Amino acid sequence: MKCVVCESPGDLQLGFKPVPEAGPGEVLLRVRRIGVCGTDMHIFRGTQPFLAYPRVMGHELSGEVATAPGDSGLAPGDEVLVMPYLSCGDCVACRKGKTNCCTRIQVLGVHRDGGLAEYLAVPAQFVLKTEGISLDDAAMVEFLAIGLHAVRRGAVAAGQRVLVVGAGPIGVAVALFAALNGAQVTVLDARDDRLGFCRDVLKVAHTVTAGEGDVEALRAITGGDFFDAVFDATGNIKAMERGLDFVAHGGTYVLVSIVPERISFADPEFHKRETTLLGSRNATVDDFREVLAAMKAGLVPTRAMNTHRATLDEFIDTLPRWMDPASGVIKAIVEV
Repeated sequence: MKCVVCESPGDLQLGFKPVPEAGPGEVLLRVRRIGVCGTDMHIFRGTQPFLAYPRVMGHELSGEVATAPGDSGLAPGDEVLVMPYLSCGDCVACRKGKTNCCTRIQVLGVHRDGGLAEYLAVPAQFVLKTEGISLDDAAMVEFLAIGLHAVRRGAVAAGQRVLVVGAGPIGVAVALFAALNGAQVTVLDARDDRLGFCRDVLKVAHTVTAGEGDVEALRAITGGDFFDAVFDATGNIKAMERGLDFVAHGGTYVLVSIVPERISFADPEFHKRETTLLGSRNATVDDFREVLAAMKAGLVPTRAMNTHRATLDEFIDTLPRWMDPASGVIKAIVEV
C-alpha cells in the first residue's frame, strides 16, 4: 500500500508498506479521507513534543471497513470515522472516564503510525459509524471534538464573554461551540483572513487583530472587565503567557494548544484574579458523538471549513504550500 512517511523534520517521502493485518479485536480500515491539522504541521517542522521519527502522520480519519470482528457491530463496506486516541482503559485517568489523557495513550499519527496510507488497522472500540454524514465531514469530527471538549472543560454558559486566541482549525472549533452554548464570542488573531472567516461564517460577535491596540480593543468590548473564559489555541508560547492578561477577575483560562517549553505567568496577576487554569487535551467519545449530532442538525458549516484538498500522491509537495499563511487554509483534506 502507499503511505506518506515523515522521515525527519522537513522530509516527507511517498513510500510503500505491506497492508497491515488486523489483529484480534481490530478493524482493517480502507482509509478514504485524512484531515490535516496543526499537529501534522508541527511534526513536519520538528516541534511536536510527543513524537519520534520516522512517522506516518494522520489522525483525522474516515474510511470504509474492509474487515471487522464479528462482535464489533461493524461490517465490510460500513463508512466510519476513527477516534485516534487509543487509550488503555485501566489507568488512573481511564478509570475516571478521562480516556483523553490516558497515561499510556497512543495517538495515531503521533505515538504510532497514522492514516496517511491506504489501509490502517485499529482496535474496533475506536471506530465509529459515520451515521450518515459524508466522508469529508467525518474526517473533520476529530478537530471539532477537540474544540468542543475545551468548551466543556471551560464550562462555557449562555451570556458569558468568551475570548478565543488563535483562529486556526482548533480555535474555529472552540469559537463555534462556545457560540452554540450561547456565549458572546470574540476572536483574536493576527491574520485578517481567518478573522474574516470567523466573522462571516461563524458570525462571532467580535474579531480583533492581534498587535498594537489589541488590549484597548478587548477592554472596550467588555467594558473594562475582560473575559469570563479565555481559550488559547495558538501554539505560541508568548501568546499563551500573554493570554492571562485577558481573563476577568474570577475567570477561567483554558490552554488548548501545546508547546515544548515551560510557560509562566505573573503570580500576582494570576492570584488576585483567582484564576481557574485548565489544560484541555484531545477529546472523549462523548465529544465525538456530540459533534456528530451537531453536524446532523446542520449546526456545523463543514463545507465552508474545508477550504483545501489534495490526493495522497500530491500531499508531499502540497503540505509546505498549505503551511504558508498566504494559502488561506482553514481545513485541508487529503483524499485517498
